[in-house]
Amino acid sequence: MSFVAAAFAQGLHALAQRPLSAEVQREARRSFINVVGTSIGASRHPGVDAILSTARELHVGALAPVPGRTERVDVHFSALATGFAGHLDDFDDTHLATVIHPAASVLAVLTALAPETKPDGAQALTAFALGCEAQLRVGVSISPEHYDRGWHITGTCGVIGCAVTAGLLLGLDEQQLTHAVGIAASMFVGHREAFGTMTKPYHPGKAASNGIAAARLAQAGQHAQADIFEAQGGYSHSMSTKVDFDLMNGAFGERWELLFNTYKPYPCGIVAHPAIDGGLALSEKIANPADIDAITLRCHPLVPELMGNPQPKDGLQARFSAIHGVAAALCDKVVGIAQYEDARVVQDDVKAVRAKTTLAPDTSVNRDEVFIEARLKDGTTVKHHVEHARGSLARPLTDDELLNKVRLLVDPLLGNGTAMKLAAVVDGIADAKNLDALFALCTPTKESNHA
Repeated sequence: MSFVAAAFAQGLHALAQRPLSAEVQREARRSFINVVGTSIGASRHPGVDAILSTARELHVGALAPVPGRTERVDVHFSALATGFAGHLDDFDDTHLATVIHPAASVLAVLTALAPETKPDGAQALTAFALGCEAQLRVGVSISPEHYDRGWHITGTCGVIGCAVTAGLLLGLDEQQLTHAVGIAASMFVGHREAFGTMTKPYHPGKAASNGIAAARLAQAGQHAQADIFEAQGGYSHSMSTKVDFDLMNGAFGERWELLFNTYKPYPCGIVAHPAIDGGLALSEKIANPADIDAITLRCHPLVPELMGNPQPKDGLQARFSAIHGVAAALCDKVVGIAQYEDARVVQDDVKAVRAKTTLAPDTSVNRDEVFIEARLKDGTTVKHHVEHARGSLARPLTDDELLNKVRLLVDPLLGNGTAMKLAAVVDGIADAKNLDALFALCTPTKESNHA
């Protein structure tokens, strides 16, 4: 009898023994540079400060880095802080079929374990790619019901991928890797109710630290239940009543879920991106937002379900307010990190536009689509149809757009030109002897630390 966990580990372990295809390498590098950018961009947030302060209070060892910071902490807190920062601004990657953000937790594992395991670039890129692929395969096997039940799938599936990345970096054999993913299946975390709070980005951080723990336990000889995925009381059937293990274990090396990853142009929940595109389109036709009488947004039902907060009180809440995204687009004619700063969210002009905006859910509207209409005080109307949002599979960010996004996140903190240097390192990572150059660029200098 072939158990699901054993087949899963066997397939992933076999993939790790051969080079990634050029196509998979390219997407892995895009995911890698994107999440390096988001991790550094949020590295000085109070939530990261709190994690590192806790580490200092516990007098942990100075072993592993945290991108964007000078501090070194132990493996646990490095993983926790890096995963937290990578996902904090909701600016990371998104696998649209599952709504998993795979890269933040996996980068966190790599950052925490690299000083100990010393992988070369090819090994690191493979461990990163397969960690993403592992969690995405688990995710599609239990979607969409799992997410619909209220689980934050980035945390609940992320820990499986993190155990894979950690296991590959630690050199686990196939049997040990089987036990690592089995142990990780009992170490998941995350509920959607945490959206709009600092607890949400804690989920990928905790997935990373738990995944490392699962791999270490397996390496030390701890075993997991062989049928932990397929048993009626096990991981998969507890998460969803509609499970497809062929999507988890089928066609290894032929079907790559990583190739369906996307990258956000706006720092907020992805279901609001079509609405923001619509707001930006209307902003070109409406000179003064005060001229607006009412706005109607016909959208997919997930928009009000996940991002229906009409009047957020701070930046984290605003990241789950599609109405705020539209208001920011109309008032500022641009939507970036600045539009989700706490001070901007509570200003009168965006509050006024938010109060005039109504979400109209419609099951005939696709997730990456929106119909927006503004009625002006003079009685005229302005309309726009977003067929596919920027950053969707139909309209993916180009390499130049992705690099510009990373530049805006990294250079203000680490100095002009740093993002370009990081991109060059990531572009050539498959040939690198180690990751020293990467992490050196991720560490502030004395000059940049005062930015």
